[in-house]
Amino acid sequence: MTDPQAPLIVGLGGTVAAASSSERITRKILEACAARGARTRVFAGAELDFPTYGISDERCGDALALVAALREAGGVVIVSPGYHGTISGMLKNALDYVQDMAGDERPYLDGRAVGLAAVAAGWQATGSTLATLRAIAHALRGWPTPLGVTINSLNPVFDAEGGFADPAVSGQVSAMADQLMEFARMRALAQAQGLSA
Repeated sequence: MTDPQAPLIVGLGGTVAAASSSERITRKILEACAARGARTRVFAGAELDFPTYGISDERCGDALALVAALREAGGVVIVSPGYHGTISGMLKNALDYVQDMAGDERPYLDGRAVGLAAVAAGWQATGSTLATLRAIAHALRGWPTPLGVTINSLNPVFDAEGGFADPAVSGQVSAMADQLMEFARMRALAQAQGLSA
């Protein structure tokens, strides 16, 4: 049974194609957080295919659910495919909806650990995509974890059992989950003791 006081870690990742590598990696990171006691919620693939932000004040159900989950979150995981050296337009558009949190007591992603991962066909795109994700996390006042994960999809990503084919990637995901959970718990403790807003 999940502890309702456990930190919520919200994951965003994937492409419009179901079960893309970036979606599967998002789920793997959340699984690692759940194994460390987190509650998790994933928004992947078609769940992130929102109307273009800013064209209307109306919000689709998935966008409302994402913003509600982010408001509750103690940590966030964002995984993007590398499209032409940067993040996907679908993911960027979904992140634009964080603007709906601008007037919150904790605006944007303030006070939340943000784990970032990039998956692309080649190391150059993974690096530039991760750098873009870090810039966005900072702009949204999030706290990127010290470790960001880059995965080159030209190499095998998953083994026959659905685990990571490269033990180094598995280790990086474990380390990121540790960092996310450590920060989320420290932040929750500080809030409980009145040491932070």
